Order: sequence, then C-alpha cells, then structure tokens
Amino acid sequence: MGRRILNEALRSIVNAERRGKSMVELKPISTVMSSFLNIMKNRGYIKDFQVYDPHRVGRITVQLQGRINDCRALTFRQDIKARDIEEYKIRTLPTRQWGYVVITTPDGVLDHEEALRRNVGGQVLGYFH
Repeated sequence: MGRRILNEALRSIVNAERRGKSMVELKPISTVMSSFLNIMKNRGYIKDFQVYDPHRVGRITVQLQGRINDCRALTFRQDIKARDIEEYKIRTLPTRQWGYVVITTPDGVLDHEEALRRNVGGQVLGYFH
C-alpha cells in the first residue's frame, strides 16, 4: 500500500513537470514520501515542499524547479547489499553523471551516494533523474 502511494505521488510530480507547472499537491501522504522529497530537495531537484496536517490524511505541496526527467518508486521490494549498490545504479540510471537511487536502510532513507559512504544496504525505494 505505501509503495503505491509513493509511486502515484512521484508520477504526479513528473506529470506536473512535463506540463510546466510550478507547484503540485500530493494526497495522501506518508513519512517515507516526505523522506524521499527531502532527498530530492537536498540534491536540488525540487525547490521546497510543505507538509500540511501529517497526522490525518494530510497533503504535501511541492514547488517544482523543472529539473526532474523521470521519477519512479519500485512497487516490489528489492533488497540490495552495500557492495551491489554501484552495479544497481549503473543498471537503473541512464547515465553516470546524474540521477539518484533512493534506498531505505537501517540508518533511514538515503540516496545511493550516502549509503555507499556509510557502507549500508537496504531496500530500494525508487530513483529519480
């Protein structure tokens, strides 16, 4: 259920980017979604996001920047070891220069660069580029 919510939200972001919108509203929300968006914000793919009423159904408004080409959440669980992250990144992302794979680890939700730095594996949530 949670991964479907994340996938629908990420597809809404991509569709809004392609239509040239500057802001998109996401409903329903989850804590994993806000962690994913926080990574996108730190890497400069979105300007900002705000969470409204997180304890009920809630909503998130995301201010877009126009940098996202594709963004997906994997709907199936895929475990990945720390030593296999680089190979998975090469297989998933279109080029080596840009894009990030997002992994949920025991240390929290991290992108592939931070997971390699900390030498932790986990489950692949999705990717964006």
